[in-house]
Amino acid sequence: MNDLSPVQEYYKDKTVFITGASGFMGKVLLEKLLYSCHSLKEVIIICRPKRGKTPESRLEEMFKLPIFQRLRDERPHMMKKVTIYQGDVTYDLLGLSGESLKHVVEQTNIVFHMAATLKLEGNLHDAIDMNLQGTQRALNVAKDMKQLEAFVHLSTAFCNCDQEVMYEKVYEFPHKPEDLMRLAEWMDVKTLDAVTPDLLKPHPNTYTYSKRLAELLVRDHYETMPVIIARPSIVSPAAYEPVPGWVDNLNGPTGLMIGCGKGVIRSVLVNKKNKSEVIPVDYAINGLIVIPYEFNKQAKRPIDVPVYNITNAEHRKMPMGDVIEMSKRINKQVPLNAGLWYPDACVTTNETYHKFNVAMFHWLPAYLLDFLMLILGQKRFMLRVQEKISIGLGVLQFFTLNAWTFKSDHYASLWNNLNEQDKAIFNMNMDVKETEEEYMVNCALGARKFILKEKDEDIPKARLHMRIQWVVDVVCKTLIVGLFAYYLLKWTGLLALF
Repeated sequence: MNDLSPVQEYYKDKTVFITGASGFMGKVLLEKLLYSCHSLKEVIIICRPKRGKTPESRLEEMFKLPIFQRLRDERPHMMKKVTIYQGDVTYDLLGLSGESLKHVVEQTNIVFHMAATLKLEGNLHDAIDMNLQGTQRALNVAKDMKQLEAFVHLSTAFCNCDQEVMYEKVYEFPHKPEDLMRLAEWMDVKTLDAVTPDLLKPHPNTYTYSKRLAELLVRDHYETMPVIIARPSIVSPAAYEPVPGWVDNLNGPTGLMIGCGKGVIRSVLVNKKNKSEVIPVDYAINGLIVIPYEFNKQAKRPIDVPVYNITNAEHRKMPMGDVIEMSKRINKQVPLNAGLWYPDACVTTNETYHKFNVAMFHWLPAYLLDFLMLILGQKRFMLRVQEKISIGLGVLQFFTLNAWTFKSDHYASLWNNLNEQDKAIFNMNMDVKETEEEYMVNCALGARKFILKEKDEDIPKARLHMRIQWVVDVVCKTLIVGLFAYYLLKWTGLLALF
């Protein structure tokens, strides 16, 4: 009896090749393919050695993570279907050669190209090497794949940030990808850094710029290859699977939540009226898995390269002000252990006020703490932490102060076209009974558990610690305001009247 769903049937006996499988989205994609598309033939991933560990030992460690728990419990045999090769998108032919290259090009049916540098503040040379030339190298390998049915390129919903309304299409740009790749090859990093600000306009950073050029590169291969572009917005922790709240990095909202929750970030530039543009990682991954199935079931190939804006449905997008208030409420319910100060970050759109807050409540305490560490003969770290926070907040403010409208009809159609069996397996339902608050509680618990390695049984102690911090915060603010008022009255001569 064949009880496979249409999507599972499509993946039956297929070989999937993934770049970037060790990243946040890559891990979730790998787990979901192995767990839900269990009739597939093989998943090939490439990985570079890191910190003295071989790709094989890195894969072993990865399989021990909590997100692979259900796979270990229910389908442990699926882990044997993973083939790992040493490879890297910064090398020609992705660092593959001989038998490994032959195996990849002869067996692969579907490619998910996810490897990229996500550093918003990174230099242009690295961004071009990873995001643009890395895509070219992946395409070069895919060109020789004899059984290729889909090449899914992972982009970003923000790569056309000069457009107020972003449709599911590739936008033209005056710069040619080939010219930039040549420029990065012959120009040294220092010179390239000097011309970067002029090159980037209107892009705020090297990440969105290089991703936009990569889309043009992929589009230009559509005539001869089955290429597809997927653009997730800001990818947030898992809503349901493989584990609610799963996250393994400090990018985007998770980093902000932890920084504010620990009392380290005291001021942020955010327009409270803007809608939050996030998509849970499991919703994004389910969309990615369905894309090759949808592309290959069509009787007629689309005229233009298919593009999917993987973003939340409009009716699920909350104003940032509501998200912040909800986060503060949840932070009292699920506080983080041993924060630096009472978590009560100032949210503003006034840059002058923000800079004053940063100087007073970021840099001044950092200098004082490091000075104290120096006196005590301890290792200083706060200035280094604040430097990273400053860079992070600087690049994030473009996204927290500006608003866009994303048209996601293609992405919505992936869900609408599935039958009930596939809808139960590859969830992208935007009308679930669970509320945004329930999701955010899971995000907070996930950040505690998976990033900070804090135990749930410590939450009552963390609540007590937060109450003590609140008292200290109120006392300190009262003293500061009182002293300021005292000296102001003394300076103006008004104190003598009392």
